[in-house]
Amino acid sequence: MPVLCEPAVAVPENILTMGETLELAQRLHRDHPALPLALRLISNTGVVKRHIVRPIDETLKHPGFETRNHIYAEEARARVPDVVHRALRNAEMSPADIDMIVYLSCTGFMMPSLTAWLINKLGFRPETRQLPIAQLGCAAGGAGINRAFDFCTAHPGSNALIVACEFCSLCYQPTDVEIGNLLSNGLFGDAVAAAVVRASGGTGMRLERTGSYLIPNTEQWISYAVKATGFHFQLDRRVPKTMEPLAPVLRNLAEENGWNASLLDFYVVHAGGPRILDDLSRFLDVAPNEFRHSRATLTEYGNIASAVVLDALRRIFTEGAVPNGGCGILAGFGPGITAEMSVGRWQADPLTVKRADRVGKRA
Repeated sequence: MPVLCEPAVAVPENILTMGETLELAQRLHRDHPALPLALRLISNTGVVKRHIVRPIDETLKHPGFETRNHIYAEEARARVPDVVHRALRNAEMSPADIDMIVYLSCTGFMMPSLTAWLINKLGFRPETRQLPIAQLGCAAGGAGINRAFDFCTAHPGSNALIVACEFCSLCYQPTDVEIGNLLSNGLFGDAVAAAVVRASGGTGMRLERTGSYLIPNTEQWISYAVKATGFHFQLDRRVPKTMEPLAPVLRNLAEENGWNASLLDFYVVHAGGPRILDDLSRFLDVAPNEFRHSRATLTEYGNIASAVVLDALRRIFTEGAVPNGGCGILAGFGPGITAEMSVGRWQADPLTVKRADRVGKRA
């Protein structure tokens, strides 16, 4: 079965702390009647710092949608290649081994997609399939993994590369003072992430089953208003309550694999905010510490949209605590309201396991 290998992640060098975010909100919106509410919501996100592609003084200016999109393309071409190379090394693969590239981004627009540029510049074969996903927002992290699984399952022996490039700071709208937009100004961060789904072998999450679910009649709860100034983020206050209807969906997916969702060995969950993680912990009857990797992403990077699940998975690799054969679930949530989910077992590289066994026997 296809194996999701160790992701590579990079964040920009410009850092914005929570203290700086609150100070900016107070200075820029001091006459806003709902400023106290906005400050409280931002403070409760749990974000300590975020990383952005351009310095904050430049980010606060709006040079126009066209210029912003040029910046997006420039930064993507500058930052994505290194992350792709590291993801390929993690999976012990080269560009020539990849049969499909899934590109995830909801914060800029390019046509042709960056996939075409990557194929031309980084040595991927001209036959490489391209699948850009632009309108699933934060759920695209889970969707990208699921579509890679679908492809590798339909084409035995094939490998897929997933690339997430999210520059949320380029969607900052200085004149948009809706509460949802003010909250997003204090929540979202920028990041690039990539991971390989191998046809077989390697170390990582061996994908066994996937699922999608859309909560009926919630398509307006997370959305973009596309205006002359670009993408305006819109967030309904009911979004944090969506884990109650989604928890049974996650539980059912695990049960289809013969597992109890409350008793898994690892969890990779999109960290849209602390309320999402707290509620999912409660409704799944899972200890809050089980979501520590998602919380760490939120704390250190903010909500990095489709890249969240890849970064949380990277932290699981770094911790190295999942036993070989351990059962886990991965889930991304986003506009729709959509959930993209997968379950699988942790697979250690057979050579690594044999070496560890030999060391243990000698000891």
